[in-house]
Amino acid sequence: MIATPFTPLASLLGGAMIGLAAVLLMWATGRIAGVSGIAARLFPPYEDREFAGRLAFVAGLVAAPVLVRLVTGDLPAQTIAAGPAVLIVGGLLTGFGSVWGSGCSSGHGVCGLSRLSVRSLVATMTFMAAGMATVFVMRHWS
Repeated sequence: MIATPFTPLASLLGGAMIGLAAVLLMWATGRIAGVSGIAARLFPPYEDREFAGRLAFVAGLVAAPVLVRLVTGDLPAQTIAAGPAVLIVGGLLTGFGSVWGSGCSSGHGVCGLSRLSVRSLVATMTFMAAGMATVFVMRHWS
């Protein structure tokens, strides 16, 4: 079993930054900070005046680990015990789930729950149940 270190301060800071980013995006644009929706609208047929903002949002996600590396001199150690095929299938299933669920965990879990959306509550409970079932199966049946 892989042990995950307990990092309450870093987790609190990260959660506060995600919440602040979601509030600022809602305040500035009136849009939900759902990463899958923002990323999907970078591709055709979506063409509007919000393209630059969406591109900046996704660029910020990509730039974050680079910034961490520049500030700290290192990145957190990560181990991925899966091959490329599993990662590709997992990515495609995640993308399919985001489309099928009309949003992702950031849109439903962070923004939807804070707006007391019943649809987002159901979606988030589904994400969590699927995640728990996956961890259980991987730790007990593999």
